[in-house]
Amino acid sequence: MKRSVLILVLGGLLFSTNACTDLEENVLDETFSSNLTDEQTAKGLLVPVYANLPELFRHTTYFSLQEISTDEAILPYRGGTDWGDNGIYIAMHSHNYTGTDPNIGNTWNYLVQSISRSLTALVTLPGLPDPNTNLYIAEARGMRAFYSMMTLDLFGLVFKKENPATTSEILRGQQAIDYIESELLAVEPVLQNRATVGSGRLTKAAVWGLLARLYLNAAVYRNVYAQQFSFEAADMDKVINYTDKIISSGEYQLASDYFSIFGVDNHENKELIFAIDQRPELNGHNRLSYFSLAGDQFPLAQFPGANGTDGPAITSDFYRTWVDAYGNVDPAAADPRFYQQNMSVYSNPADTCINDADYRINRGILRGQQYGAIRVNGVFLRCADGKLKVGRLTNLTRNRPDLPVNFTEQIDFTTAGSGYSAGYRVHKYEFSKVSDSGRNKGQADISILRLADIYLMRAEAKLRKSNDAAGALADVNAVRASRTATKPAPALTAMNLDLLLRERGFELYWEMVRRTDMIRFGKYEGTWTEKTSTDVNKRIFPIPQTAIDGAANLPGYLVQNQGY
Repeated sequence: MKRSVLILVLGGLLFSTNACTDLEENVLDETFSSNLTDEQTAKGLLVPVYANLPELFRHTTYFSLQEISTDEAILPYRGGTDWGDNGIYIAMHSHNYTGTDPNIGNTWNYLVQSISRSLTALVTLPGLPDPNTNLYIAEARGMRAFYSMMTLDLFGLVFKKENPATTSEILRGQQAIDYIESELLAVEPVLQNRATVGSGRLTKAAVWGLLARLYLNAAVYRNVYAQQFSFEAADMDKVINYTDKIISSGEYQLASDYFSIFGVDNHENKELIFAIDQRPELNGHNRLSYFSLAGDQFPLAQFPGANGTDGPAITSDFYRTWVDAYGNVDPAAADPRFYQQNMSVYSNPADTCINDADYRINRGILRGQQYGAIRVNGVFLRCADGKLKVGRLTNLTRNRPDLPVNFTEQIDFTTAGSGYSAGYRVHKYEFSKVSDSGRNKGQADISILRLADIYLMRAEAKLRKSNDAAGALADVNAVRASRTATKPAPALTAMNLDLLLRERGFELYWEMVRRTDMIRFGKYEGTWTEKTSTDVNKRIFPIPQTAIDGAANLPGYLVQNQGY
């Protein structure tokens, strides 16, 4: 099933509270043709269930909430001219976000629209005679549970609704956990494996992984404001059970090349368990790749209009966790997850002429002076033999050829820390090779669940259940040892919860799990660059004010989260 096969013209769900609470969506026209087969009609109902995923996992929606709110990412007002956006990124990082934040509002809207589309599929599919109907119903129901799990994690509530004509019931705490659990357990027997349905769809193993994630975070979801979370042994047993099922299935394997997991040809990568299909013909986006790069980094020889945007960087605090872990050894040499050099000019300054087909910028965490294709007056400089000329980059696009693109460790909200080269950058997802603007035509599938996370969840459950440090250490070292395309990171000799959180940061940085991790590990009220707030109310986000206002006709129905 390809999302490009869209045979329903779905009316846009109005981003008002009536839409958010009633979870309804108008179907303006059922088909482009009156001669649809049963199979086409059934697929056309399932396609919209998945269709919002690329938008939901954009740089200014879920990424902003999950990363810029943490010690991993920071986005200052660049040069006093870029990414000001009325201070929303500064507020996000310093935990001063409010119910009028557009990134919070857009994330909410995409989630409730996706829940609405799932419900539309669930009430319409049962009447169709297509042989895949039961599978599609299970997928729609499972995806509704996935979106509900996201609303629980981000906003502390879940909408429950089976009849489009009724108002949704709002669930919180244990009731919300029970609902999501029951929905995932109900669809698990019907769902198929990835080899059967392909990448980008909900599978049996994906549900196992989501259940493991639900149980791992259940202590938080029961009482998000607790001074200390109580991780129940029964929950940890379930985490271990479901992660065991995935690992022992043999369907997935840890990638030897870490950065291949996030490459443009990762569609069939066996480490990915559940991912967002980003093939260019599906109109995916390249935002996770372009977001952190400099405006004078041009990754594609054939597209001189495709560049970065000088967005977020990692904080010095996060960078120092790498330095502290490896001491006198540069983390780029110690750990293949930190950095991948793709241009020899970095080690041999004489190598300044590259075949177009061989030109690739570096990946991972980028530090110091950057090199690459040099664009002058809209075209790239060329060597005498016609090859692409690469060299030391400066801020030519900003009319500052005197200012090098030299990424520094310091980044903060001061004038010095908000410059265009402030902060070490992240180029984890490979830049799409067909993106003519740098923003569009994404190629790299976006990871939601992958096998390394499964190992690390199992390790955490072992620690939380019985302080099984040896078992946890074995799982962590299995992930480390797997990255054999280059020299793997050295095996660790000890394991505890603090070390495990550090390891999750090394393995999963920029993958939109950091906020959830920090809350679960009791670190979200900590202090890091430009963030000193200790307000536990900020563990979940405010319900958008537009949603609150729109529900005013139902007094007491949609109540703002405490502290906002």
